[in-house]
Amino acid sequence: MASVLVVEDDQFVRSALIRHLTDAAHTVRSVGTALEALREVAHFRFDVVILDLGLPDLDGSEALKMLRGITDVPVIVATARDDEAEVVRLLNAGADDYLTKPFSVEHLSARMAAVLRRARSGPAEAAPSTVIRVGGLTVDPLRRQAELDGARLDLTRREFDLLAFLAGRPGVVVPRRELLAEVWQQSYGDDQTIDVHLSWLRRKLGETAARPRYLHTLRGVGVKLEPPADQPPVSPAQAPTGPPAVLPTARPAQAPPERPAGPAAGPSAGSPGAEPPR
Repeated sequence: MASVLVVEDDQFVRSALIRHLTDAAHTVRSVGTALEALREVAHFRFDVVILDLGLPDLDGSEALKMLRGITDVPVIVATARDDEAEVVRLLNAGADDYLTKPFSVEHLSARMAAVLRRARSGPAEAAPSTVIRVGGLTVDPLRRQAELDGARLDLTRREFDLLAFLAGRPGVVVPRRELLAEVWQQSYGDDQTIDVHLSWLRRKLGETAARPRYLHTLRGVGVKLEPPADQPPVSPAQAPTGPPAVLPTARPAQAPPERPAGPAAGPSAGSPGAEPPR
């Protein structure tokens, strides 16, 4: 079962999709405009979006770019356009699959299953076995959890991938092309996609581009993550460091107080060893 958002302005087509997807045990929400679709993905989490290109308020290709700016949810484009150049352009713009109308429910179900398998498997890479700590930031790649000063961060899949990739290279400036290749698995793309995800990540880290703490953008070069000046990185294998321990030293023995200077005097009367008067 998957959570599906249907973006279709044709009421007849939309009703048919909702009916068939619901019969297949999927949870379905539907809208008829691009603006409503953006509002939906901003407030709800979906497993897949079925997007029509002929929307009344905004062309579907522009809607796709805007969707990619705020979410990495898989998108299946469903439209009557069948131009090959258009298909290639949409796939390069971030669509995960493409269906030409009319299509059967079985065809749509098979495409959805394939897209969901790819999304849930993720990139084939060996996950680091150690927890990454950079200042007050903790990233656990195996559990896919991140914390800031002990508080859990609620991150999307792409936000976590971006944070983990940068945190694994603290202080290193990572070019945008490398981020697209390693985090988005794209050989090329729009820098705006990275900028939007960085903006959302900064908001969750409690910082802004004007006043960064962890995420620093070097214009025209790339992005780096480093600890704030007041929070140096702590290695998981090291105990917290502090000032070196100082062993207490023995206090020097004090000399007995000196007698006041004056003529030597013999034993006083009445003291032991004093000679009795004659």
